[in-house]
Amino acid sequence: MALAALVSATPRVYKRAMSFSAVIVAAGTGSRAGGSKQWRDLGGRPVLRWSAEALLAAGASELAVVVAPGAEARAAEALGGLDRWFAVAGGDTRAASVQAGLDALAAPPDARVLIHDAARPLLDAATIRRVLDALDEYPAALPVLSVADSLRRGADGLIGEPVDREGLWRAQTPQGFRLGALRDAYARWSGASPPTDDVEVARAAGLAVAMVDGDPRLMKLTFPEDFAMAEALIPRQTRVGQGFDAHRWGPGSSVWLCGVEIAHDQTLIGHSDADAGLHALTDAILGAMGDGDIGDHFPPTDPQWKGASSDRFLEHAVDRLHARGGRLINVDVTLICERPKVKPHRQAMRERLAALLSLPLDAVSVKATTTEAMGFTGRGEGLAAQAIATIDLPA
Repeated sequence: MALAALVSATPRVYKRAMSFSAVIVAAGTGSRAGGSKQWRDLGGRPVLRWSAEALLAAGASELAVVVAPGAEARAAEALGGLDRWFAVAGGDTRAASVQAGLDALAAPPDARVLIHDAARPLLDAATIRRVLDALDEYPAALPVLSVADSLRRGADGLIGEPVDREGLWRAQTPQGFRLGALRDAYARWSGASPPTDDVEVARAAGLAVAMVDGDPRLMKLTFPEDFAMAEALIPRQTRVGQGFDAHRWGPGSSVWLCGVEIAHDQTLIGHSDADAGLHALTDAILGAMGDGDIGDHFPPTDPQWKGASSDRFLEHAVDRLHARGGRLINVDVTLICERPKVKPHRQAMRERLAALLSLPLDAVSVKATTTEAMGFTGRGEGLAAQAIATIDLPA
């Protein structure tokens, strides 16, 4: 059976112990945002996944994710690892997609249901709870924000008269209802054009809609620049990782250190190119993420890594960081050896690391020290490197 069919065929059983059902509308084309915004990456996760995780974590017993016909497999990829959700093929309008989601729910008519737009990814538990609580007293509820800016009409590039903002509110989602009442309201809709949202349908059916506090972070991703704003709103945490590596000296004519080949009367011995600086830095980045170490990702027992450039190891660690929505802030590498002299090559090493890591040069430090002829590095038996990497990740 195809993946899309498996998703749609997943058995759905409504559990009364859970507090609500939910529908995420993700069938739009997102043309103003550059297309398919629900699948785009935001903080290391698809936009759609943010809302799905929030609703499921808040206790949704079933979640209908309405996508464009044929996009079921893409939804399965975006929501991999989550349970209690299923994909539904949407319609030509938002209203048709909502109705398809409502029809697919297994909850009883008196169940609470939340309708949410995938384009509002930064949904939090407090907003969900405010909407659900309001449904204890009202048949429908809507999160809103006050209008802070002055409003003006305008045409042909010229500003016109002001608009009185008294009594005006900015509507958000999720919008909450009793499932049976919303289904009935849609069945009775007789407007000349499709409704703009579900509250419009509910009010046309005579349902009172309570207003609850919205969240300014629950912005709608409409234009390309909105993604940068949303990224800035994601809570982040700073982490520091450290790495250490050492290799023994052996016969050779050059050595690789921090991505730079240096002529020398010996070389470092290792399964790959034995670049201790890059190995230590790779471990520092992986360590900051809690993502194991270089040996977990590139086992020395695997013949494919014999003689491999350590650039690949470092780029792999950075790719994994970016996949989690993380950013590298700065790195600091210390090489510990008696020979070769590092200072003449330090600038080239910094420039190479900056290029590999896509960092500004002042965020890359390479230093060298000796052990005053003590230990294995002092006796010229090998070279050691230690590194520190600072990253930030979505919290």
